[in-house]
Amino acid sequence: MDVQLTWRNGLNDSETAEVMALLDETEKADGVAPVGEHVILRLKAHRDVVHQIEPVQADVRSEHFIVRDSGGALAGYAHLDTEHESAAGQLVAELAVHPEHRRLGAGTRLVEALLERAELGTDPSSDTGRLRIWSHGEHPGALRLSERYGFQRPRELWRMGRELTGAELPEAQPPEGVALRTFRPGEDEAEVVRVNHRAFVWHPEQGDMTDQDVRAKEQEDWFDPEGFFLAVDGSGTLLGFHWTKVHPDGTGEVYVVGVDPHAQGGGLGRSLTVVGLRHLRDTGRSRVILYVEADNVPAVKVYQRLGFAKLDSDVQFGR
Repeated sequence: MDVQLTWRNGLNDSETAEVMALLDETEKADGVAPVGEHVILRLKAHRDVVHQIEPVQADVRSEHFIVRDSGGALAGYAHLDTEHESAAGQLVAELAVHPEHRRLGAGTRLVEALLERAELGTDPSSDTGRLRIWSHGEHPGALRLSERYGFQRPRELWRMGRELTGAELPEAQPPEGVALRTFRPGEDEAEVVRVNHRAFVWHPEQGDMTDQDVRAKEQEDWFDPEGFFLAVDGSGTLLGFHWTKVHPDGTGEVYVVGVDPHAQGGGLGRSLTVVGLRHLRDTGRSRVILYVEADNVPAVKVYQRLGFAKLDSDVQFGR
């Protein structure tokens, strides 16, 4: 297939709509979203800005690679996250190829463009090792491309799940002196961000969550403060939280469990997880999922003891 690739540091309103439609078609075909939530949130936010301000506004955190066929139809898309490029020197990409255009060269063209982009500004003697490309659900097409380009698997994210219908769950018993309450929009954002940063300072994405990120997610259809549980001490200081999520198909998710390092080791994380699971079950969710780093053995064991089992993997490929 004759394909044409263009690089953009900003999409106009119609291009954003095209990309969102392609991502929807890809998810329907594969049963898994081809890009992570943060990409969707950026596209939505950028679409709103573009709709209000002309000309197209550049997003300094993102670059976009667009592949069209000879007739102009959108065949593939890649999002390149450049937010941490200067600090960590790493570029993280996610891509999707329309189901009707697969195995016709669109995916190859996108990967080659990403590799070329990763070489820009690097030492001539260096390779393209700073590029990482996610494959959500470990897609067979991504595996073929990874073999072709000699990619390794530096990171793997497990999706785990369990049934909730009729489930027996333990009682949520927070440590002595700790109380549980739900999130208060407009009041708790800063404290959640503070604890989140301390709990996930090691995490390449989660640790950088900002007040703006929290408030943006509060505008999503799935946001429910009654499913966002906070653990506080006697003075009201936040020690940890469990943010649950419900997907459009009714599946519940252990979205984020974060505990301040000073409060770890006393069972608070398990208690927060259980209170969220009980909430999801009691509000009619029949199953629940979560995502966890494959090499986070202690967390995996906690979830296994709570009845979770591995469903599939998201794999990050790179050199």
